[in-house]
Amino acid sequence: MLLDKPPGITSARAVSLVKRLLPRRTKVGHTGTLDPLASGLLVILIGRATRLSRYVTGLDKAYVATARFGAASDTLDADGEILEEAGPIPPEAELRRALPDFTGEISQLPPMASAVKVGGRRLYELHRRGMEVEREPRRVRIHSLELLSFDPPTATFAIRCSSGTYVRSLVADLASSLGTAAYLTALRRTRVGPLRVEDALPPERLDPSTLHNRIIPAGRVLSHLPALEADEGQARAVAVGRPLRVAGGLEGSFRVQRGEELLAVYRARGGRARPEVVLCGG
Repeated sequence: MLLDKPPGITSARAVSLVKRLLPRRTKVGHTGTLDPLASGLLVILIGRATRLSRYVTGLDKAYVATARFGAASDTLDADGEILEEAGPIPPEAELRRALPDFTGEISQLPPMASAVKVGGRRLYELHRRGMEVEREPRRVRIHSLELLSFDPPTATFAIRCSSGTYVRSLVADLASSLGTAAYLTALRRTRVGPLRVEDALPPERLDPSTLHNRIIPAGRVLSHLPALEADEGQARAVAVGRPLRVAGGLEGSFRVQRGEELLAVYRARGGRARPEVVLCGG
């Protein structure tokens, strides 16, 4: 299910709003947290489809981000403690010239107010205690970074990036390169891989009578993977987790389908494929 999470609630809360409409003990999860400040596309996995999370979590993302320049936040976003007048407002031309330096593969330091673990502790837990610890920088890829509008001190950007990118760090680092500060005031996730927020519904528009009409086939969520249309014999083999013989050109993870039904995800190597996740077994 594609959910349009509103700002002001956690991703866990958004999942619980869906879960209460389903039969008791139904497994429900999501494929990538949005901070309470953020809105937009949350991919919800239901029942056996929760096993597919690993194939969606790593997909590229797209966002629209709004930032306030000339001020700083200890969390890099509007939910933190704000320090006004932390730097000058950069001219628009200077801001545009800096954008190419933050596209391609870049290094990011995870924010202290994040879920990254250091020494077995979540960084946000340490941040709440007023502690700051050394963090390892991470490599991420910014496919595109476009300035949509600039109404000083506020700028809005369109961003396409790899999974694991911290948009608030991107905004802060961009501002730092211009000799100033900035923090995120709004963030909206518009895409996860091939999945779009335009096809999502906000939680308040879901009810028990319409819920099942909004559940999409699991195969659509994995449309970025190659597909093998299984014949009857292959479908029986997949149901009990047997290996398959496949064309030599098929390598890596692929989905096994029977019509619209996603049976399993297999991994191919050298003409042989073994199951990674089987959904159609007993």
